[in-house]
Amino acid sequence: MKKKIFLLFSLFVTLHVFSQQKIALKGIILDQDKLPVPYASIGIINKNIGTTSTEEGTFNFIVTNKEKVDYLEISSIGYQTFKITVNDFLSRKNKTIILKEKTTELSEISIMNTEDYVKMALKNLKNNSISKNHQLKILYRRWSVEDNICRFYIEHFMNVIDRGPSSYITKYSIEESRKSSEYRFIKNLQNRHAIEYMELNNPLRKGIYHGDYKWKKIENSSYDGEDINIIEGLNDTSSLKLYIGYDTFKIYKIEITRKPPKKGKYLYSLYLYKKNKEGKLYLSYHNREWKGSGKVTENVKRILLKQKKITGNYIPIAYRHEVFVLELEEDKKRFEKYKTIEEMDMTLYDIPYNKYFWDNVSLPPETLFYKKNIGELESLFNIPIEKQFKFSN
Repeated sequence: MKKKIFLLFSLFVTLHVFSQQKIALKGIILDQDKLPVPYASIGIINKNIGTTSTEEGTFNFIVTNKEKVDYLEISSIGYQTFKITVNDFLSRKNKTIILKEKTTELSEISIMNTEDYVKMALKNLKNNSISKNHQLKILYRRWSVEDNICRFYIEHFMNVIDRGPSSYITKYSIEESRKSSEYRFIKNLQNRHAIEYMELNNPLRKGIYHGDYKWKKIENSSYDGEDINIIEGLNDTSSLKLYIGYDTFKIYKIEITRKPPKKGKYLYSLYLYKKNKEGKLYLSYHNREWKGSGKVTENVKRILLKQKKITGNYIPIAYRHEVFVLELEEDKKRFEKYKTIEEMDMTLYDIPYNKYFWDNVSLPPETLFYKKNIGELESLFNIPIEKQFKFSN
């Protein structure tokens, strides 16, 4: 009798696992001119599942058969939102989705003062975003650049507890890690994990004082059925663009460029936000590039002088970053446990390389940003990145 019960239980478990089989949703998003639509928000909104399209319009994420009857929604700034059931999308032979442009004609008379729009967006920031603890599964990528070419790459799969752009990340842990071969002359180290610099460089987290910028509206557009104003703030050192909802004052996108003084440092950052099932915003995608200079040792200086790549004691260095939010969890009971970790450079965490994990995790398609940086790294000695992962970890 016990044997029969055990067999029945085993059969039930097997059927349950099989019934939750993972299904990959892969496709490409184009406009009516057959051009790629980059950074579109793709997902099943009522279950907080989804991803962001690459610069080439491609996307990839995982669902189970429980989501087959749900709606897949695609939203992008300047286009009409597209909806289709997961079942219908899977049954398509052609997985290309064409987005229609949405023309926006806002009367100048009906629009409030541009600076007032910025004030209202900042005032409503907490209400418009997820402002309670929520867990994000994040893929964090960093490339180290020296002498204008990528010489090292590291990638972390992380769990992060965030409180939205009006606050700060409260804790994070590194679950998996992999890195390339080491080709750097200068091992420039940050004094904390790069994800902390991601939030420190976000003007919403730091706090924007509207009086620090001279604001002007540069364009009208739309997002997910709402008209938006694209507003630029300028001062002596930076340009800040905010993509603000006309009715809700939600900030859907931020671009910031910090212009360096002579011999100074340069920074460009992009932050994209998407909606949860209640329409609150949370981080979806981020990339940035920091440029500066680093001093070389005498030995390295002699080598570079022979190659005519240096004239003084310094070479240009940079960090390039790319971040994908792969999953959102708002139920605290389902948060994963966190390990206590020290604040230090990404390369200093001792995380064993788990090839099985990286072979099976649902990674987003390679962006042009990713391909450019990995291409530079592979070109140094013509060693494919997968081979570098194998022998460097």
